[in-house]
Amino acid sequence: MFIKFFYTCKAKGLRITLSEWLTLQEALDKGLAGSSLTQFYYLARMILVKSETDFDKFDMAFDECFKAIRTENEVGEQMLRWLDKSDMQELAHEEARKWLNEGEDLQIDKQDVEEKFKQRLKDQDSEHNGGSYWIGTMGKTSFGNLGGNVGGVRVGGKTGYQSAFAVVGARKYKDFRDDRTLDNRQFQIAFRRLRQFSTKLDVPKTELDIQGTIDETCNNGGCLQIVMEKPRKNSVKLLLLFDSGGTMIPYSSLMNDLFQAVNKSNHFKDVKCYYFHNCIYSKLYKTPECENGDWVDTDWVFRNLDSDYKVIIVGDAAMAPEELYSDSGNYRGPNGGLSGWEWLQLMKRHYKKIVWLNPKMAPGHAPWREAETAIKDLLPMYKLTVEGLNQGMIKLMTNKA
Repeated sequence: MFIKFFYTCKAKGLRITLSEWLTLQEALDKGLAGSSLTQFYYLARMILVKSETDFDKFDMAFDECFKAIRTENEVGEQMLRWLDKSDMQELAHEEARKWLNEGEDLQIDKQDVEEKFKQRLKDQDSEHNGGSYWIGTMGKTSFGNLGGNVGGVRVGGKTGYQSAFAVVGARKYKDFRDDRTLDNRQFQIAFRRLRQFSTKLDVPKTELDIQGTIDETCNNGGCLQIVMEKPRKNSVKLLLLFDSGGTMIPYSSLMNDLFQAVNKSNHFKDVKCYYFHNCIYSKLYKTPECENGDWVDTDWVFRNLDSDYKVIIVGDAAMAPEELYSDSGNYRGPNGGLSGWEWLQLMKRHYKKIVWLNPKMAPGHAPWREAETAIKDLLPMYKLTVEGLNQGMIKLMTNKA
């Protein structure tokens, strides 16, 4: 079972080293999880998972391997429904205060409470409230919620007794994953990586130089010496090329988020956006409708946007091989005597920094996606996820070709 768990975690994308797995085995040998599957869940997650972005992957692997296992202290859905008194919390808290004021100091035997709890789960077949024996609410029982007992096992309620599977089933970490597609906020955060500041501006020194001020003040015997500097501006110039229409229609909302994020990131020195359909040819369109005549020459872009522009191409690369390799493969406009493949080669030759972001990129070399596989060999391609976008931004900013 545990070997299967290891391989399932790896299959879900968790990066687990042999050392970490042996650490988990050692922790189990020392009894740190006891006989509780819930404690094992938290112990394994603590040792094996390095980032909250992987919590959901871990939960899915755990559910797949252990969902058939039931434990003595697993709380069923019927029990949780009996204990749901969310509409009576104010009254319940008032009753609980009365119980606590009248109660005596008790010595709680944790092992005894847990054994009784397991027995109550086996025996109880109905809802109970206000008593002191069964699992219920608003009483003095050691099991339940909204009652007046200072010790025991809390079941349900706001903080609730949760088995591992209650945590797993909630899927509350799915939005933390770094392999899901992005939203506007994540685009903005990623674009912050595209910062390359320059102070070579012919403008007055209007910003406080904090480090310079500290140094000069120290050199001046502690008397404040203000030092000003020229404002720094992001020197990055960005060219965005969006695939539009056809198989990209399902990603229209995602593309709009990306476009809006770029517009909000107004710290770039210059941003230019153009559109294409399936592949880049001799014309780049000014709008996502890709209407004939509403375009600029790709050669004009080469002449007017110098090689310092960082280029981000966004598309699914889902085209027939002839659309990529034939000099007549562009069925929506002119080819300019070259194939899409040759235009992409010119693009790579002209611009030093260029990446392709793909919203549905296949893993590795996919023979059934011939065009995508070919483009991967020509240009750095990343999946349009949180992790992929960050990798793409790093690639654009690195000094290496």
